[in-house]
Amino acid sequence: MIGRGQTGNAKLVKHINREGILHQLRDNPRVSRADLAKLTELSRPCVSALVDEMIMEGLISEVGYGESKGGRKPILLEYNFDAYGVIGAVFEGSTLQLAIANLKGELLVSRTTNLPHPMDGEMAIRSIEQGLDTLLTASGFPKERLLGMGLGLPGITQRSAGTVSYAPSTGWMGLPVQKEIEEALGLPVVIENDVNLMTLGEFHKGIGVGHSNLVYMYAGTGIGAGMIIDGQLYRGANEASGEIGYMMIGPIGNQVKGEYGVFERNYSVRAIYEKAIRILPSIGPDRSIIQQIVELANLGSDEAQRLFDDICRHWTYGIANVTSVMDPALLILSGEMLHIGDEGIRKIQYWLNEWVPSVPIIKMATLGDQAGLIGAIHCTLEAFPSTAKFQR
Repeated sequence: MIGRGQTGNAKLVKHINREGILHQLRDNPRVSRADLAKLTELSRPCVSALVDEMIMEGLISEVGYGESKGGRKPILLEYNFDAYGVIGAVFEGSTLQLAIANLKGELLVSRTTNLPHPMDGEMAIRSIEQGLDTLLTASGFPKERLLGMGLGLPGITQRSAGTVSYAPSTGWMGLPVQKEIEEALGLPVVIENDVNLMTLGEFHKGIGVGHSNLVYMYAGTGIGAGMIIDGQLYRGANEASGEIGYMMIGPIGNQVKGEYGVFERNYSVRAIYEKAIRILPSIGPDRSIIQQIVELANLGSDEAQRLFDDICRHWTYGIANVTSVMDPALLILSGEMLHIGDEGIRKIQYWLNEWVPSVPIIKMATLGDQAGLIGAIHCTLEAFPSTAKFQR
């Protein structure tokens, strides 16, 4: 008689073997069952049984015949990357980005929605639900073919607990966010800090490819950083790493727990805009605030030049703090930092050379507003493998 433990072990082994076959098909398209047996080091009967099962499920397709090596021509197999899809979603400031991707991580359809501000948690969940419905309708992609969603949120996210803390922009403070969103969507969800997802996007598909130790720094509605150490995203003991918006940079004032950190209260986009409109009346809210300040400085405005210098200097304080602790090979600048231009880069490099012993390579992010979505999709594919669809 087979005990429960043995049944569980058999299911686990089968799951691992299926994933092993799909992994080989990702790396070696158009191979035969015999080739898969060699690549996976599984027996031919085992491979044949699992392949036939996954053909029935739509995960693998037979795509023709290979060359004969003395007997019958072998049937070639291919991973059907379009069999199922995953959802990537990222909140950033007043926008929600949503995308459906195939099992290869390729974006099939995406949309960006502007959100009201201020926004509470209930409105955020409703916007995800409505956005997903719109995406599915526009694309014709069946909801039952979705494996799950990866969701990037501002604040400190506890992936294991499914909660968010210190998220002033949504009001989620220790609430069961993941569970509520799963119930609203009817899909499994994995949550992650938004800047961590942007970091993963650049690491896997952007300027960070080939670098195993890097820091990604973002300045927008908030200020945050993502850290890759030895090829792995570093989250910290309480999953709060990279919350550099809480660095003590700029006037401290009356700091209240649960509100924005000192650094981002002084040098986030919102804070910079408030500084700018007091001295630069032509500044408007509809374009990049840094772009406008740089343009005015280039036209000879002393006020704009002093403000720009102040912003770059204080952003560099944060960079120097992170660099002196992490010693990354690469520092990626993103968000509003993308608009500082060559002059801004020169200022940052000059100050870093003055202040820290080891200065990393500094480069601009290359994926733009797609970085978070790509990171979210990567996390979803990792959290919800296609074979798990048939084990739930």
